Amino acid sequence: MENFTHIGLIGRLGSATVIETLRRLKRYLVSEGYHIILEEQVAELMPGHGLQVSSVKMMGEVCDLVIVIGGDGSLLGAARELAKSNVPLLGVNRGRLGFLTDISPEQIEDGVDAVLEGDYVEEKRFLLDVLVRRNGEPVGYGSGLNDIVLHPGKSTRMIGFDLFVEGQFVYSQRSDGLIVSTPTGSTAYSLSAGGPLLHPKLDAIALVPMFPHTLSSRPIVVDGKSEIKIVIGEANEIYPQVSCDGQYHIPVAPGDTVSITKKPYQVRLIHPTSHNFYETCRKKLGWAHNLIES
Repeated sequence: MENFTHIGLIGRLGSATVIETLRRLKRYLVSEGYHIILEEQVAELMPGHGLQVSSVKMMGEVCDLVIVIGGDGSLLGAARELAKSNVPLLGVNRGRLGFLTDISPEQIEDGVDAVLEGDYVEEKRFLLDVLVRRNGEPVGYGSGLNDIVLHPGKSTRMIGFDLFVEGQFVYSQRSDGLIVSTPTGSTAYSLSAGGPLLHPKLDAIALVPMFPHTLSSRPIVVDGKSEIKIVIGEANEIYPQVSCDGQYHIPVAPGDTVSITKKPYQVRLIHPTSHNFYETCRKKLGWAHNLIES
């Protein structure tokens, strides 16, 4: 187990409960003798803190562990910035669902202390890179831990596109778009579109059509090493968007090519030892339990 001494704190801005939890965690960690680094925007909300300040990206260079307080969206943003640095991330849930942020704020001292004492499990999750080309030239780039989504933007019209996997033609489709999801994202937007749940350990990508005009169109699961290519039909009259984790958006035009591949490095997630994917699904998705009498 690693020795965590330099600990970064990131929090979702605009939330009084997040700031309250950040203050509480900061006090506790300082009292325990840890070196704390505050994300620069969080630091502005804590005047007189007297602690080291860093950008999110630089935290990967100066921290042994980064704790993210907020919802899964906060952790997604941190993961995209920090995956390359290989610094592990721990999530404290101040959001709604919380598939990735699994320490509750009520148990923050005990939960964080257990992790810092070495009582944790680690898992690695892969991200996706997306590159948009126009006439063969790159015009947009992004990455996502959950998903890369082609959608109409503000338009209500369908998108016509061709889908290729590993250079092989799959189909032409007219739909509201396509969700290209990692196992991490399979419990997010992909799930609401009827996509399959993928266990986090799977090296697989789900391709989930959004309201396809052809009712026989179904989600497809492909190898995680596959190159996914979407060619936007020249006849489209709208200019769709490609969104990364729903947080970063790239405008695309008719005739553009959207290429999606696995990122060459993974994000490290730290969980309490009690973490269990299926139990999380039962809690968050309302699955039945305890129906079999012992």
